[in-house]
Amino acid sequence: MREDAVEDEPGPAGQAIVLVDGSGSITAWSDGARRLLGYSAAEAVGRMARDLLTAGLPDAALRGWAVREAWAATVQGKDRDGHRVDMTVHAQPLTRADGEVLWMLTAGDTRPPARSRDAEPSRLGQHSGPETADGTAEQYRRRLSIISEASLRIGTTLDLKRTAEELAEIATDRIADFVVVDLLDGVLDGNDVEAAPPGRLVFCRAAQRSVLEGCPESVVPVGHRLTHLDQSPPGRALATGRGSRHRIDEAAMKWWAADSPDRQRRMEKHGIHSVLIVPLQARGTTLGLAIFCRHQTPEPFTEEDLTLVEELTGLAAVCVDNARRYARERATAVALQRSLLPQHVPAQAAVDVASRYLPACAQVGVGGDWYDVIPLSGARVALVVGDVVGRGLRASATMGRLRTAVHTLADVDLAPAELLTSLDDVVLRLGREESATGDLGDSGEISATCLYAVYDPVSRRCTVASAGHVPLAVVSPEEKVSFPDLAVGPPLGLGGLPFEAVEFDVPEGSVLALYTNGLVEDLERDFDTGLAIMRHTLGMHSASLEQTCDRLLEALQNGRQADDVALLLARTRALDASQVASWSLPADPAIVAQARKAASEQLVKWGLENNTFTTELVVSELVTNAIRYGGGPIQLRLIRDATLICEVSDASSTAPHLRRARVFDEGGRGLLLVAQLTDRWGTRQIPSGKIIWAEQTLAGASAQAR
Repeated sequence: MREDAVEDEPGPAGQAIVLVDGSGSITAWSDGARRLLGYSAAEAVGRMARDLLTAGLPDAALRGWAVREAWAATVQGKDRDGHRVDMTVHAQPLTRADGEVLWMLTAGDTRPPARSRDAEPSRLGQHSGPETADGTAEQYRRRLSIISEASLRIGTTLDLKRTAEELAEIATDRIADFVVVDLLDGVLDGNDVEAAPPGRLVFCRAAQRSVLEGCPESVVPVGHRLTHLDQSPPGRALATGRGSRHRIDEAAMKWWAADSPDRQRRMEKHGIHSVLIVPLQARGTTLGLAIFCRHQTPEPFTEEDLTLVEELTGLAAVCVDNARRYARERATAVALQRSLLPQHVPAQAAVDVASRYLPACAQVGVGGDWYDVIPLSGARVALVVGDVVGRGLRASATMGRLRTAVHTLADVDLAPAELLTSLDDVVLRLGREESATGDLGDSGEISATCLYAVYDPVSRRCTVASAGHVPLAVVSPEEKVSFPDLAVGPPLGLGGLPFEAVEFDVPEGSVLALYTNGLVEDLERDFDTGLAIMRHTLGMHSASLEQTCDRLLEALQNGRQADDVALLLARTRALDASQVASWSLPADPAIVAQARKAASEQLVKWGLENNTFTTELVVSELVTNAIRYGGGPIQLRLIRDATLICEVSDASSTAPHLRRARVFDEGGRGLLLVAQLTDRWGTRQIPSGKIIWAEQTLAGASAQAR
């Protein structure tokens, strides 16, 4: 048996076939086009077609292009050396499933054909009509039909594996009996292709298809790795970058046996007698190999078949490279998105939480969904979930900026409705900035939805405000599911419209479910149906929060969701009455000493004597400030949680400011001492005035034993 390589056999010149997208960019380049104009596929694909012309298109071509109708005209082109080439071009519009129009251009040189391939290597296929060098018009029509079909069937998605499957499918339907597509290791992950070390080349089986059920000819399952020796036929094809044609006889079989004895046995068992090996190359990069075999078809592959397969593979390679680049960009966007989400739940005692984030399927792109858990003063906690409108890196970056803005606004203890009002201003400002720089693209605006909830474990009440977001779900300790009637405001980014908050009691042990619309909405399911499924799943027999998250995703997601999903579950805790002590105080300076004494006695009851000195100083300063600048009614409250919290409320809405006292000032030092002796301090507004608070770490072993 012997091996025939395509470069050793003369044969008919291939017709020049070029695919051009609606913008005029070359997306596929046949070997016949290389022979006609001298440009390789790597040099031509991605260029504008007009760059290969010495003059503009004739009127007939322009009219056909404008109305998307077939046209034919003589066009003045230029070859790689800059010489003029007069070509007869036939153009056929092709419409993809997504509505995009592609143009298939077939061209022939109007000059007499070259006598042989060696006489002028860059001028093969130089006939001006559909007739090829060997006179078979019939073969040209067959090839044209298959290429036209392939342009519609290959590249329908940006999924690497699916693109490889599409190549294998059309090849087994029209040309071969068994086809495999092997991509170089790393390509399926969207990585750049690195130079392979000498010896064995590592591939991953991306697709395979046979006219026989179950692909019995294959020895490698899809998704598994395999190797080829660099001196084997596949290895040489990859090294030279050229397709080759092989007749499988006894002499040639040794190379297939060297690669894999199992492969040899399968080839002999099924009678594989003819093979084409073609590298997948796009934009100067080799991505892998496609191998085409015949065993049911008695005729061996011809060089005309090789030319056709090279054109098919070239089309597929561009689609594979597009998918690879998209996969890499999507991986970057997903990594950015995940890095911007909370990496761990901050320490707080108000709720137990579990969360999930799922990016949308690869065909849709990453969105801007997020969730957050933010500890607040007074042992409270803020639960946040939001969704930026849009896809890709821009949506992820906008999400990160909004999440930072929410943290900043939460740090100043804004009430939920006020926080959304301020966040709305932030979104408007971001939109104006990006509009000024032209970064908004076609959307023209930034928009987002957000739900902000604050839970207080002392009062066991929850306050919620919504900016166009899907409703909050509440699961009672008895596993009854409800969706509180919220005053839903407009999405963020509209400006000028108010937000309102709703407050309701939450029994200890309830579960608050915050989520984005991607969890319940689906292309095959409406919103109300999704909510019904969610209600049923949340009301099932009690489970851990982690198990409930998994249940919800299993019930509502099919693995190819059309939108991102952010899910946050929080089971409420409550502080026991023994952990809170409060006193109402008259606006009388004489009461300061009694307040200090009451606080000290309470610390003794809690076993926190080591905190007495600092607590007495904090109580003295805050109560004095309330009497002097705020006025009654005044209330002192101590909360023993993970920290010791001291709060003093008064009737004034004016917040104190930290300042440095001068040498002869009589006051101004108390608040500075409070800031230096405690871990955190601040103020927050309440309907009756304000609260000044300070937190300190629990000191001593007795605190650990509480």
